[in-house]
Amino acid sequence: MFRPSLLRAGLLCGGLALAAGAPVRTVEGVALNPFRPGGAVGLLFFVLTDCPISNSYAPEIQRICKQYAGKGVSCTLVYEDAKIQASAVRQHMKDYGHAGANLAAVIDADRAIAHQAHASVTPEAALIDSKGRLQYHGRIDNFYAALGKTRRNVTEHDLTDAIDAVLAGKAVAYPETKPLGCFITPADL
Repeated sequence: MFRPSLLRAGLLCGGLALAAGAPVRTVEGVALNPFRPGGAVGLLFFVLTDCPISNSYAPEIQRICKQYAGKGVSCTLVYEDAKIQASAVRQHMKDYGHAGANLAAVIDADRAIAHQAHASVTPEAALIDSKGRLQYHGRIDNFYAALGKTRRNVTEHDLTDAIDAVLAGKAVAYPETKPLGCFITPADL
């Protein structure tokens, strides 16, 4: 498991405070600030439409969002596809079952959200607490042992462990884990 360095003391000491930033528009045109969740916790899931690993996590993302919806947890899909249109995002959400799952979706065309959440891979999750602090970022779980190699059973549920800790007012045991998947390319490429 990836262990954060002491240079990331902000993460080790109760979360890294993030600048609120300007609200973005969801693909449905609703204003949303990903770093100021309306409830107890905001989850950001960084995805790419053509990443097989990201797409394989669609059911797990939906399960997590459904499981925690009644506990004040909001979920947002952050699309990192270069030059994707809102209509293509809506189609992808429909194709992978996200459309009826009460998930917001935004397009991160300039990679500002990924940069602020320290996301570099899809799928990757970021957990933002009610005060706008990044409490966790990294993999959803350890289903992928390596690129192209899955485990028979998930043995580490990094994201849900982090959510449970934040909801209980406790420190996240491992605030940063190393995700496996498709790299998020810089916006100018």
